[in-house]
Amino acid sequence: MSLRHVLVALGDPLVELQVAPHGLEVEVRDVVIMDPDDPPDVAQGDLALVIGARGRAALPLIRAAGRVKAAAVAVKESSPALEQAATDAGVALLEVRPEVRWGHLESLAKSVLTTTTDDGEVLGDLFTLAQTIATLTGGIVSIEDTASRVLAYSRSSDEVDELRRLSILGRQGPEPYLKMLREWGVYNLLRSSEEVVRIDERPELGIRRRIAVGIHAGAQPLGTIWVQEGDQPLSEQAERALLGAARVTAPHLIQQRNQPTSRFRENLLAALLTGRMDAATVAGQIGADPRKPAAVVVFALRGGEGDRSEHELRRAEMTGLISVHAAAYRRSALVSESGGRTYVLLPDLAPNAQLLSLTREIVTTARRHLHTSVQAAVGSTVSTLDDAQISRQEAERVLDAMARDLDAEVATLADVRPQVLVSEILALLREHPRIRDPRIDALDPELAKSVLAHLDALGDVRAAAERLHVHPNTLRYRLKRARESGGLDLDDPLVRLIAQLQLRMR
Repeated sequence: MSLRHVLVALGDPLVELQVAPHGLEVEVRDVVIMDPDDPPDVAQGDLALVIGARGRAALPLIRAAGRVKAAAVAVKESSPALEQAATDAGVALLEVRPEVRWGHLESLAKSVLTTTTDDGEVLGDLFTLAQTIATLTGGIVSIEDTASRVLAYSRSSDEVDELRRLSILGRQGPEPYLKMLREWGVYNLLRSSEEVVRIDERPELGIRRRIAVGIHAGAQPLGTIWVQEGDQPLSEQAERALLGAARVTAPHLIQQRNQPTSRFRENLLAALLTGRMDAATVAGQIGADPRKPAAVVVFALRGGEGDRSEHELRRAEMTGLISVHAAAYRRSALVSESGGRTYVLLPDLAPNAQLLSLTREIVTTARRHLHTSVQAAVGSTVSTLDDAQISRQEAERVLDAMARDLDAEVATLADVRPQVLVSEILALLREHPRIRDPRIDALDPELAKSVLAHLDALGDVRAAAERLHVHPNTLRYRLKRARESGGLDLDDPLVRLIAQLQLRMR
């Protein structure tokens, strides 16, 4: 993970960048402690927290970190001398706010760093998830464990209240407010149910309005998500989004407790859709009924011709948005990325489930927040989980057609079957020149456009000429040229058929 990602996640509440001799794209691999009383135990790519050494006493530690090519060094009090030493050593220097506890900073910094699978795939971290929840709710988010320790938080401006500020710094909020929460039974409710809890603002304590939800694994509480209202009211869908967010966050917290289970749910979906795992096994793992209907929805982010890293970041954000919506719709929903697409399995559906409205809502939300085009294809609802591959294949066919020449944002195969079939035929023609008529390929663009308009109008010269904005006699002359120069007999229905298909490739 880059130093830029770490700094964006942690933000101003905890640290401030002083110098970065090699820029912000240097890789951060781990977070370690540097103590002047112990031999330096720092490796390349480490973020070293300098504890117990201030002022000039930190100089040897900064130089030692530079010699092993550490990514960055964090100190409590920066100075021109330390900044110069860091620059000379080629290591970034971070200044930690005086009131921040080192142990709290170490825990948060470690949680920012993502887990990487054996095949090099990077998993999303809790800070990214917190930012996704903030986007969907319109609020300011903190994710806490059962001991009320902040694990991650969203970026925010100056509208944060005193409770949030103290929580991020690793300190408790105002005791009168915490006492009220205990007396109201807020903590008990968050630990015992999935209910979204509303907490009114307390201006006299500097506390703004909040909503919160407990994170659970079955009956076991794992933590809490808190959403503080900022200068603007929370979104209309905030409570529904928060419910889905709690379900998505639970595997992340379990993953932190048990690293070998990372990517478990994502791998389940991939195994089901590729036939490597049977439906009954997958259903047992996610608490679904394999005998009930299911469907697969596939999403794709368009407009990736710019900066690749920016496109990947947007795709990760899109997947986060999709995960929250899907979990809110079905607790047992599975979401996974593959081949640049995001796949969603929705099990336990009613036979007449209407998934188009959910998919359109997701696409609209993603487009609004990512400022780029998103397309989605909804596979048919199949009778059991065993047939999920059929639903996936349908959705992929529609999405393939969208990528080629189908102008749609959300669609099912039933909606656009003729367009999908023609798109697939044209794809075959593009891939196999031997099954094309070379005389049609040889037509110049003007003649080709005129012939296609004539064929689309079923031979009505006046209608085709009007579509081309030319005089009917002009079109007749072009058709004559196409017949003479290309040797095309447009009176032959087979010639017309292949010409109409082949010219659509243009």
